[in-house]
This record gives sequence, C-alpha cells and structure tokens, in this order.
Amino acid sequence: MRRILLAALAAPLLLAGPALAKEPAAKPSATAPAREPTVGQTAARERQKKCGAEWRGLSATEKTSQGPKWPQYFSKCVKRLKEQKA
Repeated sequence: MRRILLAALAAPLLLAGPALAKEPAAKPSATAPAREPTVGQTAARERQKKCGAEWRGLSATEKTSQGPKWPQYFSKCVKRLKEQKA
C-alpha cells in the first residue's frame, strides 16, 4: 500500500522533470552593434597610447629616474598630458 502511494505521488514529478528543466540562457547576438566609446574614453585611450610609446622609448636608466615601474610613470604622464591640454 505504501509503495502505491509513493508511486502515485512520484509519478507527476517524474513526468514533469523534463518540463521543469531550465533551458540554457540565450547568448547575446553576435550581430549586435558595438557602442561607440565616449569622448572621455577616447581621450583616455589616446593618453595611454602616448604614455606607452614614451615609456617604451626610455632607456633603463631613464625609466628608473622617471619612476621605476609603469604604474608610477603612467600616473605622472597622464597628469602631465592633462595639464598640457588645459
């Protein structure tokens, strides 16, 4: 009797299993247009490119005098470029 009761209760769950399974999330469309960068983003990228070119042009001794690592040099360079523009 107990088995019949359990089978009667479990049957709807077993039948509904595939219907309850989650479908994979839809992937973003590959044809969606890319957003244009803002004016600030464009300016930041230009500053990064200019500072990177300057950093690569420095010798090892010049790099240590300017700031031994890229983050320190980049910070100083960005400040300098912003002041020149203003």
